Amino acid sequence: MESNTALAPFYAAAHDVAREPAARDAADLLVEALEALGVEYVFGVPGGAIEPLYNALARSGRRGGPQAVVARNEQGAAYMADGYARETGKIGVCIATSGPGATNLITGVACAYDNNVPMLVITGQPPIKNFGKGALQESSCTGINTMAMFRPCTRYNSLVSHAEQLPIKLFNALMHAQRAPSGPSHLSIPVDILRQPLPDDLETPDFSGLLRRAPALVDLPAVRQLARLLFSARAPVWLIGDGCGEAANELMQLVQLTDGHFIATPDGKGFINPRHPRFRGVFGFGGHSSAAELLSSEPDLVIALGTGFGEFNSGGWSTNLLNSRLVHVDDSDENLMRSPTARLHVRGHIKSVCEQLITLLAPSNSGQDATVLPFLHPQKAARAYEAMVDSPAAIHNDSAPVKPQRLLATLGERCPPQTRFVADAGNSAAWAVHYLAPHDQRSARMPGGPYLPAGQERRTRPSSWLRVTMDFAPMGWAIGSAVGIAMANRRCPVVCLTGDGSYLMNGQEITVAAELGLPVLYVVLNDGALGMVKHGQRLAGAEPIGFELPKVDFAMMAAAMGIPGHVIRSPADLDALDFNAILSRGGPTLLDVRIDGEEVPPMNLRMKTLGTAK
Repeated sequence: MESNTALAPFYAAAHDVAREPAARDAADLLVEALEALGVEYVFGVPGGAIEPLYNALARSGRRGGPQAVVARNEQGAAYMADGYARETGKIGVCIATSGPGATNLITGVACAYDNNVPMLVITGQPPIKNFGKGALQESSCTGINTMAMFRPCTRYNSLVSHAEQLPIKLFNALMHAQRAPSGPSHLSIPVDILRQPLPDDLETPDFSGLLRRAPALVDLPAVRQLARLLFSARAPVWLIGDGCGEAANELMQLVQLTDGHFIATPDGKGFINPRHPRFRGVFGFGGHSSAAELLSSEPDLVIALGTGFGEFNSGGWSTNLLNSRLVHVDDSDENLMRSPTARLHVRGHIKSVCEQLITLLAPSNSGQDATVLPFLHPQKAARAYEAMVDSPAAIHNDSAPVKPQRLLATLGERCPPQTRFVADAGNSAAWAVHYLAPHDQRSARMPGGPYLPAGQERRTRPSSWLRVTMDFAPMGWAIGSAVGIAMANRRCPVVCLTGDGSYLMNGQEITVAAELGLPVLYVVLNDGALGMVKHGQRLAGAEPIGFELPKVDFAMMAAAMGIPGHVIRSPADLDALDFNAILSRGGPTLLDVRIDGEEVPPMNLRMKTLGTAK
């Protein structure tokens, strides 16, 4: 595979001095299982207690199998695995040594858990014989108990105490990570177990069999009941959540068949065309008043698909959404349990549910191309989207410092159509969810890739042009996630939107993108403050404390790392950039954008749910 050559020079240099083991050990078995699943990269930081696994990855890298990507901090490794999983639909893998290596992973693992991202987490332990003796960085039940720490934020969590346990525990971990609701699985493996030779007759599961999907289960009686409701509904509203990526085309066909309109959750926006004539905005954090008004108009039917109704996705558990007019469609019982007042629950694979509905609603047209949608001239589409946003005039404001609204509009207009945007927690996500709307009517030749007309990418569950993290939303997540996305898909450039506070926490991960030659544009919204804290305090009338940050030239920081950077002080500076050239180069670029810190992001929902809105 093309991507498996990315790190070959790093492994070739060590080939002459590396010694192949006399027999396959437990670490080799683990790497072979990942290879069977098509996993290309393993993200982590080496250490003594995990050394046999890195030895196995070095051997794997030389033969074209899974390769190690070294992060600068284990938290960054977890974010990279998160981004890789979201982009590919494969399982993301992150590894760390025992003790502090393991605890550094936890924030990234918790984020993946709350966002249902499938992940395999491997941590090391000292030799079992040293448990309880005060071994260096011991993190078993007799030390700093990382097993207990990972338990609340994983779908499966186990210590491998014998090499013979590894095949079945690894199989169980992978199964739990990928079944609904998906999320991280954790295995903690002592170093002596990792290096233990395996007997030739050890039976191992068919790991490649995990790739074979089980038949899509659908509650057909519930689907038929939903079809009857749709036949009698007037202009139903479709709410598209983050679980709808595979079904985006079918959903657009259903919107047309039912003469309805659609809205999206913040993390569902990346699956749809925000300039579609039937789109009425994002509902929830950073969303649009048009979406809230549509729901408050009491439509007779609202069909929500692929969402768990957390705070950000439900408008702070709005009763305009969570009521008896709601039909909730999902493949996860955990998500369905969050809408107890719904009129109907439809359990099943979302794409299969949509296909069944199309057959029931329009049997003679069930084979029709779902991508044939009403056309709206790009200029009219742009005006329609601008009519939804809070401050349309700010999109065209040419004053300095740069208005965040102007920045987001420029990025949507100037970046290539296949660009993946990743927005960090806080103001970056709020601005992106509200204002970012790339033009999908354009076409372009992607750097290093074939001519790919916009809208012609094959839809998969993870394919999204905008990624934000909901619920458990750590600062700095997007910085590492952008690396994982870029590693997963080298045909699509990546733009990471982050704040100066987030960059000061995790910005060192940009050097991973530089080392591997990844086309990632890091856009730092620099206002010298923890922006959401500052504006939250002002809106709540709270004490103004703890939000100020030092004035930092992030372009100079990037230059010190050998990475080109630009300070953007005005819209003219922004307009002078050649985005195609920036996103075509073999490595990252940083924009230090001096934004107008007095512009308040669309964060009223957050203030409301905190009980501090005025």
